[in-house]
Amino acid sequence: MFRRFKRHLKEGILGVFRHAGLSFSSISAVMITLLLISLFLIITTNLQKVSEKIEGSLKISVLVKYENESEADLKRIREEISKIYGVVNITHHTKEEEYQYYIDTYFEEQKELFKSYEDSNPFHESFMVEIQDARMLEEISVHILGIEGVFDTNYGGVSSRKLVEILNNIRIIGLALVISLCSLAIYLVYNTIKITISARADEIWIMRNVGARNGYVTAPFLVEGVIIGIIGSLIPVLLTIFGYIYLYKQTEGYIISELFSLIQPLPYVIELSLILVGTGILVGFVGSFLSVNKYLRLRR
Repeated sequence: MFRRFKRHLKEGILGVFRHAGLSFSSISAVMITLLLISLFLIITTNLQKVSEKIEGSLKISVLVKYENESEADLKRIREEISKIYGVVNITHHTKEEEYQYYIDTYFEEQKELFKSYEDSNPFHESFMVEIQDARMLEEISVHILGIEGVFDTNYGGVSSRKLVEILNNIRIIGLALVISLCSLAIYLVYNTIKITISARADEIWIMRNVGARNGYVTAPFLVEGVIIGIIGSLIPVLLTIFGYIYLYKQTEGYIISELFSLIQPLPYVIELSLILVGTGILVGFVGSFLSVNKYLRLRR
């Protein structure tokens, strides 16, 4: 078994060097594909983190009317909000807490200006409502406004929802591009192996005539495709590891603001590298498998 594997491996490596020009074009295609995939993965995974952070911070602030601030009314309003589909958590803030939170945003000398409001607090009793899906912000907000005793709601408006939608669309576009690039790389590997098979057609024909099984005939070509995928992934892996670590150090872990923070390099770059190597192997294997399969079907 091991001897057979060594033979297939040797033939696969020889196949790569025997058709160096074609192999180089396939390796280059895999390499460029994986570089672009790495770039899209870095962008989309970091956008995913940003999106999750934004979605986690998107809450609906519910202000209660002054005349409905009794304990019974607050309990009723809270119960009615909790019955709305999509609501996952409700936190009550007293008007005193809201007042304190507001004045704490000012410097000490400025706080003196608000002393006169301590006895006639203008703030409302409020609830902070967390929801399970940011796309439901507007819908849930409208439901809450219809509850008796609710004065107003605020969730950041349409812009918050639009930002989450834009980030999700970018991830979907990135995924579509990755799939397209993988398909292109598979096609190029497919053509390389097809030409290799054509060059060795007589040899394959003789092997089949003397009783060689399909697996024995096709294995070297499958190994050749896998080797092309592995070689094509080396430079993308190195650029991904050192490039991302360099980017993280240069930006100090975030872009523009702390909201757009980058994922920690370790173990992130290791996981990305494994994905790239795995994708390279898969692309090479699928491309060679399709080519060999087509040849065997035609020769039956």
